[in-house]
Amino acid sequence: MRMAGPKNHINLLKGHPNPYLLPVEQIKAASLNALSKPDILTAQSGLEYGPDPGYLPLRKHVAEWLTQFYRPLNPIGLDRICITGGASQNLACILQVFSDPVYTRNVWLVSPTYFEASRIFEDGGFEGRLRAVPEDEEGLDMAYLERGLQESEEEAKRAHNVRPKFKPDRLWRKIYRHLIYAVPTFANPTTMTMSLRRRQQLVRIARRYDGLIITDDVYDQLLWPTDHCVPQSAIQQAILPRVVDVDRGLDGGADREGADGFGNAVSNASFSKIVGPGARTGWAEGAAKFAWGLSQCGSSKSGGAPSHLVATFMASMLESGDLQRHVFGTLQPAYARRYRSMMAGIEQHLIPLGVTLPGGRRDVVGGYFIWLLLPHPLHAEDVVRAAKEDEDLDVAAGAISAVWGDERAVDLDRNVRLSFAWEEEDQLAEGVLRLSRVVHKMLKHEAE
Repeated sequence: MRMAGPKNHINLLKGHPNPYLLPVEQIKAASLNALSKPDILTAQSGLEYGPDPGYLPLRKHVAEWLTQFYRPLNPIGLDRICITGGASQNLACILQVFSDPVYTRNVWLVSPTYFEASRIFEDGGFEGRLRAVPEDEEGLDMAYLERGLQESEEEAKRAHNVRPKFKPDRLWRKIYRHLIYAVPTFANPTTMTMSLRRRQQLVRIARRYDGLIITDDVYDQLLWPTDHCVPQSAIQQAILPRVVDVDRGLDGGADREGADGFGNAVSNASFSKIVGPGARTGWAEGAAKFAWGLSQCGSSKSGGAPSHLVATFMASMLESGDLQRHVFGTLQPAYARRYRSMMAGIEQHLIPLGVTLPGGRRDVVGGYFIWLLLPHPLHAEDVVRAAKEDEDLDVAAGAISAVWGDERAVDLDRNVRLSFAWEEEDQLAEGVLRLSRVVHKMLKHEAE
């Protein structure tokens, strides 16, 4: 009798873009164009030290594209844009400029959260002071957050924590008393999208408690209709204004009476999801005063904006329209197919076993992930281990997305995250089928 061969490995853990979705030819053309410009041998060259806020043409093109995509009431000025070395690197820069590891009381993170964020905040001096904030179907639990902020302020008052301890006054900086971190649109890991009402509430709370809302807005352009029967056409406009847009327009924004001009929100964005992670280039948007202050971070000031050469490539891709065509013509339909393939498998094989999809149904979805809740009495860590050992399948247990030091605040013991971005498209349904076998086997064992 012929024996079946070993299973091929399937990875539904890795949140990376599939290599075949990377715009290699467009990057090649953009790099050739950038390196062929007459200014390549001048002080304006991408090979030289760059200006602190970043490559001017890229700031201009990013501002124009964001204006087209988000449709704010007023066009986004380039003075609101600072070029960065990507969302993760820039998160560290934000901490360097706008926080003090003593005066800044706490970092409040949506839980579950992006699993690498806790490490960055701990490196910034906040070990032991990260606080998890649960979310409901609209986003962050505002009552929970405000109770925590009030308690934190009372503690700071008792400790006479009234001024920054390590960061001296500088014209380009302010030190916020609180930091609030979230991924409001198609979040990693839950794919949840915060409602407009909740975004407005969050801005008002941040203003009351001198908080800075840091949002990772890296998945916003990767969106599609949930229903496969809806004709697939590019969605070239955001479904909601960003938190930074709300902060800009609500009650006069950063220029309202009594405000200091820095604002209470920054949009942290990147080309990693729409071009490629290796580009290591991104942008931040905030009030003009905030954007300038961010550009003065010492690690950026020493040598100019990060990723200066690659910034010239990104500017060329935006100027030619190659980047926009890639996002709307290639990535959106590709990820829509991948999402629907995985969802079809989930509905066929996992839902009948009692697995559920937290968050409810939405007309438009996006991002890289699907977030599952396993049935009682299963534990995600056990399922993940069995999937690896029995099915050569990698998936993520919800616990990796817990906030460090506050893991017990939100129960993630039965959650599993699946990525449809990395693995080959024809392996997504097979991966879900393998996971269902593991769940079925473990449920059967528990029943015996």
